[in-house]
Amino acid sequence: MQYGFVKVCAATPDMRVADVEYNTDKIIEAVKKSAENGSLLTVFPELCICGYTCGDLFGQSALIKACEDGLGKIVAATECLKALVFVGAPVAVDGKLYNCAVAINDGNILAVIPKTYLPDYCEFYEKRYFAPAPTGDRFNVISLCGFGEVYFGKSCIFRAENFPEFTVAAEICEDMWAPLSPSIKHTQAGANIIVNLSCSDETVGKAGFRRDLVKVQSAKLICGYVYCDSGDGESSTDMTFAGHNIIGENGKILAESKLFDKGLLYGEIDVEMLAGERRRKASGYYSYDVEYFGIAFKTTEENFVFTRKFSKTPFVPENGLDERSELILKIQQTGLEKRLKHTGVKTAVVGISGGLDSALALIVTARAFKALGKPLSDIVAVTMPCFGTTSRTKNNSLKLIDSVGATAKVIPVNNSVLRHFKDIGHSEDDRNVTYENAQARMRTLVLMDLANDYNGLVIGTGDLSELALGWATYNGDHMSMYGVNSSVPKTLVRHLIAYEAERIGGKCGRVLEDILNTEISPELLPPSTDGEITQKTEDIVGPYILHDFFLYYIVRHAFEPEKVFYLAKEAFKEEFDEKTILKWLKNFYKRFFAQQFKRSCMPDGVKVGSVSLSPRGDWRMPSDATSDLWLKKLDNL
Repeated sequence: MQYGFVKVCAATPDMRVADVEYNTDKIIEAVKKSAENGSLLTVFPELCICGYTCGDLFGQSALIKACEDGLGKIVAATECLKALVFVGAPVAVDGKLYNCAVAINDGNILAVIPKTYLPDYCEFYEKRYFAPAPTGDRFNVISLCGFGEVYFGKSCIFRAENFPEFTVAAEICEDMWAPLSPSIKHTQAGANIIVNLSCSDETVGKAGFRRDLVKVQSAKLICGYVYCDSGDGESSTDMTFAGHNIIGENGKILAESKLFDKGLLYGEIDVEMLAGERRRKASGYYSYDVEYFGIAFKTTEENFVFTRKFSKTPFVPENGLDERSELILKIQQTGLEKRLKHTGVKTAVVGISGGLDSALALIVTARAFKALGKPLSDIVAVTMPCFGTTSRTKNNSLKLIDSVGATAKVIPVNNSVLRHFKDIGHSEDDRNVTYENAQARMRTLVLMDLANDYNGLVIGTGDLSELALGWATYNGDHMSMYGVNSSVPKTLVRHLIAYEAERIGGKCGRVLEDILNTEISPELLPPSTDGEITQKTEDIVGPYILHDFFLYYIVRHAFEPEKVFYLAKEAFKEEFDEKTILKWLKNFYKRFFAQQFKRSCMPDGVKVGSVSLSPRGDWRMPSDATSDLWLKKLDNL
């Protein structure tokens, strides 16, 4: 495995109905090709060794004997291949015939898993030929292909010898469609990957339903799901088969074949992530069942060519962006509506800087006021120019306030800050952290006092990325009476602003577009001689696109530093070199641990996504925890 990723393969080779010798050769060919491409788990379709559509030929002893001989050849061909292979075959046991998944590894048959649910509706009549799996969790030991002690039963889990999180269990076709799928108990007993050997006929609309089943099953069970379907080599007497292979993981489709394509479909399932998700979200549902039979299998530690793609912006949806943006804004708006109604205040006070976060806070506040039927003029939007304010940001602040319809107040704070410097004996020429933070705290003081004057609440503007990095002045912009952006990361803020700019259009849309194109800065240091911003946030703390990526995989999935670094290299190999990524990853860990005290007393704010750093629910961390363990891992890279 590579950082917890297991390469898997759903293989639909060419086949001929009842031509076991031909099918056996094609299966062996596919097994070897899959192994050459680094697959540690290969799944074939239901009854693929002879064909699902053999009909009454399943009653012919010659066919059943040929299938056993073919299985023997496949087993021999897997010797020295450190991969787990599942082949569909009819297996006779104690006078009954079963539709089975035969698990093979390194020249051995590990187990035979019979199908639990047999369809008996009009197209198939499968019960005509096969017996269902024995009831309960009991199992037998049978002889097959010269192997004298082979497990036969449905309650078994295959566990990789060297990788404890690489655990696999099998079900067959109809089993997934049943209300109580065997995979439910498989995953409760510890299986992280479910394989399904299937032969599903193709009808109009069925592919979408099949895809949804895999998606939902993998989400509900927090598992990887490898669905392998029979192709057009099956009989077309009454039906066609499209070879619709699907690889899912925790509610996502990682890979999917086109209908009526034959071949091998690959995907990389993160079993480490799946195991972590279960521990984090649903450990009470997943407990080892002592009645399950654990079977060890051999696998390899060799690396494979990594093909899985990771979004550079995991907080931003790849599809349906407009719909998702509207939902996020609605969540923010609704949270603020509740707070305004509960407190009974007349106004909302928002500090407007001409930057992204305050623009989003003002937009959300305006939406909440509209929904409550409150006049937009009761939004008191305050811009407070000081030493670093540029004409561009000041003008954009005023234009945005005007276009929204809020009441504008311009309150320069430079004189107040200078008086404060004099009071505490700080030289105005000393542009240290006191010089910067005094401005932020003065602005917060102004906003808080205005809120008292106007019977209002101060609406916070800080976002999730700033909270993660501690990029906020303690008791300055760190503080408010309700933080509408507190679980919205910077990369998502940009997309929400872009969405609103397009949706609203006009003057407001134009000013939002200019804000999007403005350098991100706290503007606490004087501008250049030509009036341009000199203090650039991302030059100091690092690119937000990287930090949001780190935040997602560190907090949402609790990945180790080495894995986060590996994924970042894969995702950003065209934008950043390894040295740069490592530099900012170390910086993220240092700041994330050092700045927890700011998050321990952050204001209320509604959660909009899967990551929140609220100390009241989602993230409870000691303010004095050390980052040494995580940084040492990065130092060893």
